[in-house]
Amino acid sequence: MPAYQQFQHDVLVIGAGGAGLRAAIEASAAGVKVGLVCKSLLGKAHTVMAEGGIAAALGTVNQADNWKVHFADTMRGGQYINDWRMAELHAKEAPTCVRELEAWGAVFDRTKEGAILQRNFGGHRYPRLAHVGDRTGLEMIRTLQDHGIHQGIDVHMECTIISLLKAGDRIAGAFGYDRQRGHFLLFHARAIVLATGGIGRAYKITSNSWEYTGDGHALAYNAGADLMDMEFVQFHPTGMVWPPSVAGILVTEGVRGEGGVLRNKEGRRFMFADIPEAYRHQTADNEEEGWRYCQGDKTARRPPELLTRDHVARCIVHEIKSGRGSPHGGVFLDISWIKEKIPNAAEHIKKKLPSMYHQFKQLADIDITTTAMEVGPTTHYIMGGIRVHAESQMSTVPGLFAAGECGCGLHGANRLGGNSLSDLLVFGKRAGKFAADFAKDHSFGTINTDQVESIARWALEPFDRRAASLANGHGPYQIQHELQEKMQELVGIVRSEKEMLAALEEIQKLQQRAKRVVVDGNREYNAGWHTALDLANLFTVSEAITRAALERRESRGGHFREDYPNKDKTFGEFNIVVRRGPSGEMQVARERMPPMPAELKQIIQEQQQ
Repeated sequence: MPAYQQFQHDVLVIGAGGAGLRAAIEASAAGVKVGLVCKSLLGKAHTVMAEGGIAAALGTVNQADNWKVHFADTMRGGQYINDWRMAELHAKEAPTCVRELEAWGAVFDRTKEGAILQRNFGGHRYPRLAHVGDRTGLEMIRTLQDHGIHQGIDVHMECTIISLLKAGDRIAGAFGYDRQRGHFLLFHARAIVLATGGIGRAYKITSNSWEYTGDGHALAYNAGADLMDMEFVQFHPTGMVWPPSVAGILVTEGVRGEGGVLRNKEGRRFMFADIPEAYRHQTADNEEEGWRYCQGDKTARRPPELLTRDHVARCIVHEIKSGRGSPHGGVFLDISWIKEKIPNAAEHIKKKLPSMYHQFKQLADIDITTTAMEVGPTTHYIMGGIRVHAESQMSTVPGLFAAGECGCGLHGANRLGGNSLSDLLVFGKRAGKFAADFAKDHSFGTINTDQVESIARWALEPFDRRAASLANGHGPYQIQHELQEKMQELVGIVRSEKEMLAALEEIQKLQQRAKRVVVDGNREYNAGWHTALDLANLFTVSEAITRAALERRESRGGHFREDYPNKDKTFGEFNIVVRRGPSGEMQVARERMPPMPAELKQIIQEQQQ
C-alpha cells in the first residue's frame, strides 16, 4: 500500500474559486477548523474569467430595481424550472453579499455620486451588475483571498481529490494526491463543501480552464448524491473563434452591455429578426432605442443583443448555418461603431473594457476600438449539478454540501449573466455556515482503510500497465480529445435522439479504452497521469448530460432538441435527476417540482406587465 499523509479538518472545502473561498471564510468565522483544497494555485481559480459583473438589485443606477424584479428575471430566464426558494434567497441576499465584499476591500466602479456603478446585462430588466471594468471575477478572487488568509484557513494547493469517503450514509473524508510530487493525501472531515466549478473540458470548444473536468459532480455522484438538470448546458454566445489556438476564450457580455452589436457578414443586425414573445414588450425593436438603453435612458427598452444567452447563441448558429457567418465560422461583434455616437470612443472602450481590448490585441492582433471581433458560441457553464437543499446547500448525502457551479437549482434551464458571481457569494456563504453547523453537531466518522487502499491502487494502475504492454495501451490525451469532439458534435447546442444515442455508444467505447490507458514516467509533475485520472470524471458528467438530455423530450433554455423544437408544458413541471444505481448503473428519474407559493407567483405576474 502506498504511503499517504493525513490531515484533519472540521470542514473541508474542495475548490478555491469564489464559492469555495466564501464557504471557507464563513465556516472559519463560525469557529471550526477549515481546510481548503485547490486543484491549482490559490488565486488562480476560474472565477477570474467571470468578467462582466455581480448581479445584485442594489438599485444604484435605477431605483426601480429590487429583489422582486431580480427574482422574476431569474425565474423567467430559467424557464420556471428553477428552485424558486433558491431564486428568492439569491435575489434577497445578493445585495448584502456585494456590500460585504465592498467592506472587505473590493474596488468597484462608481457612479458620479460615489455609489457602486451597475451595468446592463442580458436578461436583466435594469442595470444590475456591480463591476470592476471587465475584470470583476479577478477582483472578487483577490478580495476573498486577501480576507480569507487572515481567518486561519489551512490551504492545500495543487491537490486533486479523486474520491470522497463515507462512514455509513454520511461523509467522513476525502482522498486525493499532491499534483507536484504525486503523494497521496487523506483528509478526515466532519463535513465537506464541494465548490469545484463546471464541466467545460468535456467539450472541444470551451471558455473553461483546464481544471473544469467535472470533479465535484462526479465525486458527489459516486458518493451517492443526486445530480439534477444536467441536460442544461449553457453555450455562451460570444467566444473567440480566431485564431484556432484561442478558440473558445470568453468575450464578456459586458461588450454588448456597453453598446456592442452583433452583425452577420452582410452587416445586418440579425438579432432584431427573432425576439421571443415573452421578451417582446421589454426589447427594443429599433437600433436607436437600443442605443439609448445602453446609455442609461430609463424609458428605453434593451437591445435584442441583451436577450438571454441561450437565445442569442441559437441566433448566431442560425446565421452561421445559413451562410451569413464571418470568414472564420462566427459572426461579428462590433463595439467600434459607437464612435458614431460619442466623442473619444476609443478611450471610452479602453476604460470600460480593458481586458477585452488587451485580449484581442495580444491574441488576435485586432484593435476592438476600430475593428469588429469575430465571435461564436463556446461551452461556458452548466446549470445542472449536485442537487442541494435550498436553505443549507446540503446534498442528499448527509454532511456533503455544494455551492457555485457544481451545485444546482438557482438557474433552472438557463443562467442569466452575472447571476453566477452572486450565486457564489450567496450560496458559498450559506454552504459554509451550514457545513460548520453540521460539523459542530457530528463527530468524525470512521474511515475504511481498505477502501482507501483500493482507491490508491486504482489511481496507480496506469503506471502498472506500462510494464505489461506499451504497444496495446492508449494515451489519455487522445481519449480526452475524442470525447470532447463527440460531445461537441453530438450533444452540443442542437441535439437529437439519434445523435445522443450515438454519443452514449461512443462514451462507452472510450470508457473501455480508458481502462487500458498507459502513463509513462513517475508520479512527480506527471500531467499525463493527471489527465488519465480526470477521464473518469469526464465520462461520468458526459453520460449524465446525455442521458438527461434524452429524457427531456422538449426544447427549453440551454437544452434544444431538433426533434422536439418546442416547449412542452408537461416537462415544465419536473426536474430530471440522475443518480448511481445499486450496481453502478446510471439511473434517470423525473422529480416533480414543489408548488410555488402564491406570493411569489404574484411577483412574477406583476413583473410580466
